[in-house]
Amino acid sequence: MNQIYYSRFESPVGPLLLAGSKTGLQLVSFGAGNRTKRVEPEWRRDDSAFVEVVRQLQSYFIGERKTFDLALVLEGTDFQRRVWTALRKIPYGETISYKELAEIIGSPKAVRAVGAANGANPIPIIIPCHRVIGNDGSLTGFGGGLPLKKHLLELESQQLKLI
Repeated sequence: MNQIYYSRFESPVGPLLLAGSKTGLQLVSFGAGNRTKRVEPEWRRDDSAFVEVVRQLQSYFIGERKTFDLALVLEGTDFQRRVWTALRKIPYGETISYKELAEIIGSPKAVRAVGAANGANPIPIIIPCHRVIGNDGSLTGFGGGLPLKKHLLELESQQLKLI
């Protein structure tokens, strides 16, 4: 079993818990929200393991980074990993609906399952699940809460206007 390391990052959207192994990042958890994760007793703190993650997140928050280039370890079902891979292809500053995402992965009738997989995304922001919205354009479901989802979408929208 791989040792899990963790660090904390005080981001512009609040504290983030980062966790992963030497193989790659496995978790980004918001300090608040309905999917907040806690440090497990067997995890070991190692801020040096997350220097590049923090650097890229900082660059994202100031509008310099549109995509992330990090080693990720995705633990989930094949279906979840398909959804998470598709999420990474949604362009910065754009949104798609859960229905569109289901169509993209070749499962047009699996809209609810796509929503559940999106909600189970262990690496939000880096895997941009915040870019998925309701079919009617409404903001729906986000582990960090809807105000944070709105903030991230506005951040990306504002940065695009500056280009």
